[in-house]
Amino acid sequence: MSIIDYALKGSLKTFDDKLTAVSKETGISKGKLYTSFLKCFITTGSGYSDYLNFRLYERTPEEIERYATIKTADYFYEIVSPSEYKKTFTVKNNFLVKFRKYIGRDFFYNGTFEEFEELFKKHEKLIYKPVSSLGGDRVKAIYTKDIKDLKAYYDEIIANDILLEEYVVQHHEINKYAPNSCNTLRIMTFGYKGESTILCSMWRVGNGIADVDNFHQGGMGAAVDPETGIVTTDAINKDGKWFTRHPKSGYMFKGFQIPNWDIVKKTCLEAALVDEHIHCVGWDVAVTEDGCTFIEGNRRPGFDLPQEIYDRGRKDIMDYCLNIINKDQGTDYKV
Repeated sequence: MSIIDYALKGSLKTFDDKLTAVSKETGISKGKLYTSFLKCFITTGSGYSDYLNFRLYERTPEEIERYATIKTADYFYEIVSPSEYKKTFTVKNNFLVKFRKYIGRDFFYNGTFEEFEELFKKHEKLIYKPVSSLGGDRVKAIYTKDIKDLKAYYDEIIANDILLEEYVVQHHEINKYAPNSCNTLRIMTFGYKGESTILCSMWRVGNGIADVDNFHQGGMGAAVDPETGIVTTDAINKDGKWFTRHPKSGYMFKGFQIPNWDIVKKTCLEAALVDEHIHCVGWDVAVTEDGCTFIEGNRRPGFDLPQEIYDRGRKDIMDYCLNIINKDQGTDYKV
C-alpha cells in the first residue's frame, strides 16, 4: 500500500476538525500541527488516528519512532500472521470450530431450522454477531423469549449472515464492574515452533451502558501484570480519559486481581500453538466461575489499546517477535 493510500484511509475534514480542538487545548497552531503530522506521516507511516490517539504532537522524535503505526502494523502482521491464512480467525464460525476445546459453548451459523430451534429451546439468552463485524459493531444480546416468530427470525439470521452464540456468564467478580457487557481480557501471544509467550495483557471493561466492552464502542482498558493477573493501571477510554474507578459501578481498577489467572495463562499459551501459520494472536478471553472461555481470536490484535494504556510506543512487542523469526529463518525483518 502506498503512502497516499494511507492518507486516503481517513477523513481529512474530521481530522481538520480534531486538529482545531487540539490547537485550542494545547496552544499549538494548526500550521505547526499539520507540519508535525506530515513529518510523522512520512517518517513512521502514521495515520490520522495514530497522530491524535497517541498524541504524537506532544512526543519527542525518539518517542515517536517507538510507536507502532498503521503502516508498521500492516507490515508486522503480514510476517507474523499472514493474511493468506486469516480465515481461521476472520470468519467467526471457523474460529469457534478450530478452538472448540477452549470455548465449550453452543453456537449456530448457517445451519438447519431444526438446529436453530434447538438452540432457542436450550438457552434464554444469546449473543448476536454479524460474521464479518469488527470492533464489536452490531454485536448485541438477545432474549429468546422475545422472538415470537421463530421461522421468520431464522430466515433473517440466514439472510444477514449472523452467528448466534450461547451467552457467556462471566465470573461474579468481573460482572460487578459492568454487568451489561462481557468484560474480557485481551491477551496478546506469540507462538512459534512449540514455544509461546504472553506479549502483553489487558482488561477491557464496558462503560456500563453498551452490551460490549470494545474500546471503539465506549469501553475502557487497563493493564494487567502477565505474571500475577493483577491490574496495574487505572483504566483509559478511547477519548484518552482516565478512570481510577468505574464511572457507573464505582469499583476501583488498579489492584484488582483477575480471577482464575493461572487458567487464563495456561489456556492462551496452549492455544497460541494450535495454528502453525498464525504466530501473533490477540485472544479475547472471558473469565467464568470455573475457568475461562475464548470469545474470539484476532490475528491483527491492534496496538491502539496497549500504546494508550502504557502511554508509550510498543514496537518492543514487534521487535521481540521479529527477532525470534530472524534468528530462526536468517531474515532481517525490522520495524
